[in-house]
Amino acid sequence: MNPSLSVVIPAHNEEDCIKNTLEDLCHTLGKESIDFEVIVVNDHSTDTTGSILNRISQENPRVKIFDNTEPNGYGFTVRTGFRHCQGDWVAVMMADASDDPKDLVRFFREANIKGTDAVFGNRFARGGKVVDYPTFKLLLNRLTNWIICLLFAIQYSDVTNAFKLYRNTTISGLEPFLSHHFNLTVELPLKVIVRGYSYTVLPNSWHNRKSGVSKLKIKEMGSRYWFIILYCLVEKWLSVGDYRKNY
Repeated sequence: MNPSLSVVIPAHNEEDCIKNTLEDLCHTLGKESIDFEVIVVNDHSTDTTGSILNRISQENPRVKIFDNTEPNGYGFTVRTGFRHCQGDWVAVMMADASDDPKDLVRFFREANIKGTDAVFGNRFARGGKVVDYPTFKLLLNRLTNWIICLLFAIQYSDVTNAFKLYRNTTISGLEPFLSHHFNLTVELPLKVIVRGYSYTVLPNSWHNRKSGVSKLKIKEMGSRYWFIILYCLVEKWLSVGDYRKNY
């Protein structure tokens, strides 16, 4: 029998935090009696992340380890995880404990009550919060999301937030994926919106990592984000509904 929830976690050189992240996640979901699996995809780690993951998966059969065989990149890694998900619902979380498993429980409960195709997190809505967000990144985040809201005529103001929950069938409907890197965090929700899938928005919290190094490089990612934003805008304007959800 397939699990109800699959959680995809990309991991690149996360030896300092991956163990605690997985223990907290599994404990929280288990305590809530949610039938789940955790899909951790090792993204060409050069530290001891791989050996830590192998040890955890031997101790906990709910944690399944896969390797990203594509070039290094967040997008490639998450897409590898998608291919191995067996749950009805699929969440994407970070390996650095920046996301709160308690928020995932709320998202999962709400998804089953509302019956929407996706649940999006908003760190800046009432009830959400960010802790230790670097000032420059925060300003850039708010500017980018403001522009996205204008371009797509939407009110959802945290499109760049990676913490989201999707029906497994919804993810299939968002293919083909173009993003190789962190721009996947924008491609997924924008395609949900443009292709007519239903979604609800809930507040969530975000804490800056306490150890390790952030993998998001602003200078490299700027053009990649805008490529995806413009692609989704072109699809919205010119695809004549070819990719929209068939109800």
